[in-house]
Amino acid sequence: MAKKKSILDLMKMKKSGEKVAWITAYDFPMASFAEQAGMDMILVGDSLGMVVLGYQGTVPVTMDDCISHCQAVRRGAPNTFIVGDMPFGSYQTSDEEAVKNACRFLKEADVDSIKLEGGRRILSKIKAISDAGIVVIGHIGLTPQSSGQLGGFKAQGRDVDSARELIKDAIAIQEAGARALLVEAIPPELTEYISNKLEIPVYSIGAGLPCDGQLIICGDMLGMFQAFTPKFVKKYAKVAEVITKAFEEYREDVKGEKFPEDKHVYHIKDSMEDFEKLFKEFE
Repeated sequence: MAKKKSILDLMKMKKSGEKVAWITAYDFPMASFAEQAGMDMILVGDSLGMVVLGYQGTVPVTMDDCISHCQAVRRGAPNTFIVGDMPFGSYQTSDEEAVKNACRFLKEADVDSIKLEGGRRILSKIKAISDAGIVVIGHIGLTPQSSGQLGGFKAQGRDVDSARELIKDAIAIQEAGARALLVEAIPPELTEYISNKLEIPVYSIGAGLPCDGQLIICGDMLGMFQAFTPKFVKKYAKVAEVITKAFEEYREDVKGEKFPEDKHVYHIKDSMEDFEKLFKEFE
């Protein structure tokens, strides 16, 4: 069993050039598969709102939702670095509320780090959580919780002015105490610059190759989440098709009385005579 990575291991991987592979997971089975596959990290993302709970976005996801799913993931992946995603409303109110909820992730779900979205406008929260002794991962670019302000789920930093703001955000996030940064849906040229500029690891989700590692949503890459597929997703499987076909075959077997077969049932131990006597007792 591989030793669980620490933030120091992730820093060393940046310096050595070894890429970090991480993935989202939201439950025990998916987390156990990720650990068996040797994932460096798992994010229990607020994307669970769409992938698992069927919401149209991430905003409805609660702290209790996130804690519950983090607990399941930790049980499934006891030896993997796990990141808890702070949901909308869990840190925006005040620094004190941000620290309180970040502590819940560690105390109740045994995660190794928390992630929160936003740039310079949330620096006080990043600093407060970091000062509390918690490993913080920043998140800029396409930030789903504030997608309304961004005009929807759109790529960011594609012009010089917006790229400048993202660079400022990245530098400020590092200075505030974050130990890693996730950049989402920004051009690879900008990703490369930010990755080279910062001392902390910079990871991409839909932000190109030139950085310290890649994150992907498990439902997207497995072909489970069918509502839409982001441009930056590579599908490694078509699980939804496999599951749907299995359900269809099961339904047909039930309708046609092909399931269960004899090998799927538990037969009586006593004689049928004894059972017939038993049945007569209730006539």
